[in-house]
Amino acid sequence: MLSLTIVVLVAVAAGFIVWANDKRHAKYGAGLPAGVAVGVSALSWIILMAAGFGYLPGTTWLPWVLPMVLGTAAAIGAVLYLGRTRASRDTHRLTAILRR
Repeated sequence: MLSLTIVVLVAVAAGFIVWANDKRHAKYGAGLPAGVAVGVSALSWIILMAAGFGYLPGTTWLPWVLPMVLGTAAAIGAVLYLGRTRASRDTHRLTAILRR
């Protein structure tokens, strides 16, 4: 359980760092990238532990490192997708409102 706690804490920190470095972070909440990172990290940790990778010699690093990397990548992907789509939709809506 200690490894899950550390994985979740690192994922939360990575999510907030991703949010802070995004130039469109006003388009979505601060908890979104952190939540996506935690969800992906915890799910991948559970899958890796259920598969037995935490107890095999030479593969004990997988449940520690891989969920953190996957969570960070998922947070970056969510930020890139949501930042672009929400910015473009907001621009279209504002243009439509201003044309009236």
